[in-house]
Amino acid sequence: MLVSIVIPCYNSEHTIEKVVDLCVAEFERMEGYECEFVLVNDFSRDGTYAAICRAAEKYPFVKGINLAKNFGQHNAIMAGLHYAEGEYIVGMDDDLQTHPSQLPTLLAKMEEGYDVVFGVFRQRKFNWFKNLTSKVASFIIWHLVDRPKGLEASNYWVIRKYVRNEVITYTSYNLYLSMLFFRTTGNIANVPIEHFSRTEGTSNYTFRKGLKLFMAFINFTILPLRLATILGVTFSICGLLGAVFTFVQKLLDPTVVVGWSSLMCAMLVFFGFAFLMLGVIGEYVGKLILNMNKTPQFVIRETVNTGALSPSCQEDSHAAV
Repeated sequence: MLVSIVIPCYNSEHTIEKVVDLCVAEFERMEGYECEFVLVNDFSRDGTYAAICRAAEKYPFVKGINLAKNFGQHNAIMAGLHYAEGEYIVGMDDDLQTHPSQLPTLLAKMEEGYDVVFGVFRQRKFNWFKNLTSKVASFIIWHLVDRPKGLEASNYWVIRKYVRNEVITYTSYNLYLSMLFFRTTGNIANVPIEHFSRTEGTSNYTFRKGLKLFMAFINFTILPLRLATILGVTFSICGLLGAVFTFVQKLLDPTVVVGWSSLMCAMLVFFGFAFLMLGVIGEYVGKLILNMNKTPQFVIRETVNTGALSPSCQEDSHAAV
């Protein structure tokens, strides 16, 4: 069975070849499986694409894709999915934190008949700030979207080919792959795996990039808008009851002084909420405009070992998707 390994690469010239070598070694120990790689360079600032080309020269089953600009991790993976031909497709990182040694565990779980398997890290080896923000974001997202209960998502996963075929039909530029998996099938499982420490450099996932990815979940739920409606009605009722109470109290006791401070606090709360909801609505409107303008998910500058479109690493060819 052919397994496609899709890896988004960013500033990983010192690790990506090692990732490929370790994966190949794992597949040599597993019977019944063969592998291919789709390595997507997301406009790295170092020699990552040159490293991908070296891997492609060493292994004919390594496909290299060079994006024309930085589109982000999930968009880079989507570009790779278009070139993945395996019955199973694996998504993993380029920094050896999602380690090739865990591939047998993931594939064994898939053989139980699941359509999607997420590797769940027993102990996360990120720094405390990333662990904290990830937990907060996961809590919010998983309570706002429709998903199978009791499941965790991660960036180390395996999907079947039919799931990949459905996912690549999604054309919006704003991607959140886990949501697309949940939208496609409910036959999903978790499997415990080990998380490894980073061997080179530091994380390229800044707070800004993480926030951008977090906001992508808006594409897959209207619950924030419903929440705005519910809270708006609730505050309106509370305001009406408060006004009636104040009016009655003033009639019963004309000496009661209406407080300026309490009025200002109430105004700040209500106006703050109103602007927050306007921001949420603005996010939806902005995404609609970008989708109507056909903002591309990714643009491919050149490729290697991809068949029909396979210029050499030195040529300056262009292809857009």
